[in-house]
Amino acid sequence: MTETAYLSLLGDRVRALRSEHGLTRKALSAASGVSERYLAQLEAGEGNISVLLLRKVARAMGVPVERLVREDRENEERAAKCIALLGLRGAGKSTLGEKLAHSLGIPFVELDREVEKEAGAELGEVFAMYGQDAFRRFERRALERVLAQHERAVIATGGGLVTDAGTYKLLLDRCQCVWLKASPEEHMARVIAQGDMRPFKGRSAALEEIRQLLTDRDRLYSRADLVLDTSGKSARASLSQLLSLVKT
Repeated sequence: MTETAYLSLLGDRVRALRSEHGLTRKALSAASGVSERYLAQLEAGEGNISVLLLRKVARAMGVPVERLVREDRENEERAAKCIALLGLRGAGKSTLGEKLAHSLGIPFVELDREVEKEAGAELGEVFAMYGQDAFRRFERRALERVLAQHERAVIATGGGLVTDAGTYKLLLDRCQCVWLKASPEEHMARVIAQGDMRPFKGRSAALEEIRQLLTDRDRLYSRADLVLDTSGKSARASLSQLLSLVKT
């Protein structure tokens, strides 16, 4: 990488992180003690800033200076994406998704709730009134809207989104996708604990339905960028592993 390209990369990082933390250039200048003019030159890729001044800028944004100075773009491009959590009900998408979003300081979006906004009805009513094909169209529109509204967010997706090829491709192209995997027994226990057997037809058949769904969708879920098995793990342990996965 040439010196010019590196300075441009450094400037892009500072500008992106400043925006992510909701700081104006004036506010960052006040917090770091580095002049606004110097920061403007830095963000434009024109300022050959000293290590000590860069350290002040990094500290003011609460990030390690190493995050600013590394040369690779791959991790950064991945970090700029939304994070989408995949899996059947009971995998921990909502629980872990909300905690992950809080840890990263970004919004949490439950896609099923966005589908309800699109359709103007609760999820069960959407299926009953419009059918599955229409539901998938609402889901696609909801996802497009969420991606347009949020540069970064954690999105908990519906378990069946992966069965719609077009919507799933959009998700894979635009998000860092994580399959939250669990055993059928673990899924069953969590669904019962939630007190909502939707869409399963009674407890007696639910475990077998879950097993079959996992078998049928294994190939689809496996297309995710990352996989985290949450079976037998506490929410805290799963969150710790999830944070490590999305940050590497």
